[in-house]
Amino acid sequence: MNVKRLSGRAAVVTGAADGVGFGIAARMAAEGASVIVADFDAEKGAEAARTIEAAGGTAAFVFCDATKKPSVQGAIGAALERFGSIDIVVNNAYRGLGYSRIEDKSDEVMQYGIDISLFAAKWSMQAAFAHMKARRWGRIVNVASLNGVNAHMYSAEYNVGKEALRAYTRSAAREWAPLGITANIICPAAVSAAFRRFKEGSPDNARLVEAQNPMGRIGDPEADIGGVAVFLASEDARYLTGNTLFVDGGSHINGVAWAPEIAAKE
Repeated sequence: MNVKRLSGRAAVVTGAADGVGFGIAARMAAEGASVIVADFDAEKGAEAARTIEAAGGTAAFVFCDATKKPSVQGAIGAALERFGSIDIVVNNAYRGLGYSRIEDKSDEVMQYGIDISLFAAKWSMQAAFAHMKARRWGRIVNVASLNGVNAHMYSAEYNVGKEALRAYTRSAAREWAPLGITANIICPAAVSAAFRRFKEGSPDNARLVEAQNPMGRIGDPEADIGGVAVFLASEDARYLTGNTLFVDGGSHINGVAWAPEIAAKE
């Protein structure tokens, strides 16, 4: 008998309309989880939920603006209302603001990076905590980035937000470990919407990034990233917490060159 690893579990995945978020949501649903597809893009989010259900999974779309506390809390509440529990929270949502040099970053841009990365996860984790504590079981999977680890150029707000998220996740892992709640981080290299835009706008740089990956390719969101997220959300990972998993084909080992030229503002 094929027992699905997440049967009976309810998950919220933010930023699940496309890319890494959709890959994780689809893979979790395939493993038996009931999934809230939480996203800012209502059209794509609803389509993502329909796609998961058409493949035999259980999913529902909920609008979620990850920069707004009530919206994030509402996504967690939707899982409790629709599925009766919240067992897995995946914080993945991020909407980029484009690239600019660090001397040109405004306070508002830097605050945005913190809000959508750190505070969005803080709000969702705190909203789910009481239920997870009562059940003595919970899984937090937060999606960070090699951009922060390797200090990629021109995305300081993203880098800072994702590194703050890693520190917050580790702190939660330490405090919540006695309660049966694990918290881990994935730093993926996958064909996301952002990577597709990067490839369209700078195909030569994209080919270079792909060629520098030890496996010679950028990962598939569902097949390569989703499987690791399922592992972290399953009983198989019950003794693993506070870790960062670089799900990147080995590109973190020596780093990937990222030094395009953009002009400073006058």
